[in-house]
Amino acid sequence: MLEQAIADYHALLEDEDLARATWEALTEGQRERRLFFGTRPLATVLRPRFLTHQQYELLQRGVGLVVAALQRLGDALLADATLRSRIALTPQEEALLARDPGYPYHSAHSRMDTFLTLDGASLRFVEYNGESPAAIAYEDVLSELFNSLPAMQQFARRYAITPLPARHRLLATLLDVWRQFGGSGSPRIAILDWSGLPTHSEFVLFQHYFRNHGVEAVICTPDDLAYRDGRLVATRFEATEPTTATEFPIDLVYKRVLTSELLVRYGDAALDHPLMRAYADGAICMVNSFRAKLLHKKAIFALLTDETLSDLFTPEERAAINAHVPWTRLVRPEMTTCAGTPVDLMAFARTERERLVLKPNDEYGGKGVVIGWETSPDAWDRALGDALRTPSIVQERVTIAYEEYPAMVDGRVQIGRRLVDSDPFVFGGEVHGCLCRLSTVTLLNVTAGGGSTTPVFLVGRGAAP
Repeated sequence: MLEQAIADYHALLEDEDLARATWEALTEGQRERRLFFGTRPLATVLRPRFLTHQQYELLQRGVGLVVAALQRLGDALLADATLRSRIALTPQEEALLARDPGYPYHSAHSRMDTFLTLDGASLRFVEYNGESPAAIAYEDVLSELFNSLPAMQQFARRYAITPLPARHRLLATLLDVWRQFGGSGSPRIAILDWSGLPTHSEFVLFQHYFRNHGVEAVICTPDDLAYRDGRLVATRFEATEPTTATEFPIDLVYKRVLTSELLVRYGDAALDHPLMRAYADGAICMVNSFRAKLLHKKAIFALLTDETLSDLFTPEERAAINAHVPWTRLVRPEMTTCAGTPVDLMAFARTERERLVLKPNDEYGGKGVVIGWETSPDAWDRALGDALRTPSIVQERVTIAYEEYPAMVDGRVQIGRRLVDSDPFVFGGEVHGCLCRLSTVTLLNVTAGGGSTTPVFLVGRGAAP
């Protein structure tokens, strides 16, 4: 059914007038809604990602079970410093673990990056963004825009299509965590990250959304914070409406800034930064907390796939890990196992280049990723040497998902093959909504310049009522 639905959508675009009207509406709609990553429009294709209800249920179940295993693993890591050494935390990151954030989740909201093939036969996870997942607001607003496009309107006459909104889940999660923290009423929220980022337009979308639901929110940077008399305040900020206030008292920090960047930026003085002091004193609720670092490190997959730790997980969680999580190891000289067979890790990594990927343990945006099957043996050996000096992981190659997508090129629709990932958003332990990124190159990451995004819709037979 899914392949037929995609073919029927593409057939609609054979009408040149309809295709042109759809492209113009998409282009203008993104401009009006500020749907840009920096200066690039988010969507460059004319079709959303379609999933069947069965595929979405597969994502929900598989991701839900692995996230439950991750929460259990996070508990074990907190209790065992020796186990924590296997995810290569820095001393400053270790120090930030001491404070209980005031709620039980290590990652209150997160995102699992996966490849789900068109036929649903393969679902493989490649990374877990447990600290600061982006694109929730982007995907919601992009879905609203796609729903209004001429081609989608015609398609909806034949197929039932369902968007997967998630902004309301994020806001509900923030408010739920605020109550668990002991807060009452509506918190004043600071959306916190650096200035001049390509994701700034998403911060603005969230700020408007929060305010429209009765929650005050400002956008500010770590440099704009002060902590005095037990209160964290933003001394400079962007407000939804003009204000004469010179300071904004903060109850809850929606932390989009990465912990690693905070620690690098402020160096030895980082732990004395106003944000860190307010957090340590319990003066603010922060989502996600610094304990999210336990799960955000890419080496967390090495622990999930380590047979010696399998007793931490339920039989259902172990089955999901075996089905969906690729074999992963922190790069270091050691004897380990792969598929139950003892191997010398470094020798194995050198000889099995064609089936492996190297990734920095704590980077994002595709930075530093080395794809073995696209790398010469000499360059791979050099990358392995670098990985010994900077914490990195080596990970098994997974089945990559591909689909055909239509784009407007020189005024005409062209349909081309693209890599497709499916990245469900997780709130607590439940999947709601999904990011989809597209690329013509193997490194599938918008931040790295490797592609674009498109919204995800469930599709079924019969027109929507």
